[in-house]
Amino acid sequence: MKVKTQKLKLFLKLFPFFFFLFTFLGCDAFVRKFTRKPKGEPRRVEQVVEPQVYMPPAAREQYRDFLLYWQSEQDELINALVTKSSQKKQLSCAKGALKNLNNLRPLLTAAKQKKLDIFIADLEALKSAIEKDPYSNNAANNARSAEHIRRLLPKEFSLNKVSADIVSGGEVK
Repeated sequence: MKVKTQKLKLFLKLFPFFFFLFTFLGCDAFVRKFTRKPKGEPRRVEQVVEPQVYMPPAAREQYRDFLLYWQSEQDELINALVTKSSQKKQLSCAKGALKNLNNLRPLLTAAKQKKLDIFIADLEALKSAIEKDPYSNNAANNARSAEHIRRLLPKEFSLNKVSADIVSGGEVK
């Protein structure tokens, strides 16, 4: 019995000690008190911002970019018409394609601008047809006319064919 009472007394003395030790180790304040703090404040590095003057791209590069943008928008328009996507998506693609064709216009000579105006008018007619068709009932006809524009315009306005007709002073807004 004596051994059991001695063990019980030892247990009763050590139990509160270990209990509080483990309780405080989990305490956020205890952990914060014994963690290392950085010495001093970190150095601040001042950023020097120097504006740079960028030259606008050459007219040939602008033409190539706008033609590529138009092709991707036109492909997206055809895909939206074939899959009968929402009218909002179809109109967004048509407006994007129209915007890129209008950006091509000032980069060309007057004769080529007149030819491009035909395609712009066709695309505007397609856009108005899409606006009048909220339920995509005429999506097949619209897709056919979009594919027609997509097929014919690169034949006449590829970069190789119009490189002589690109105006170097054409400003695109």
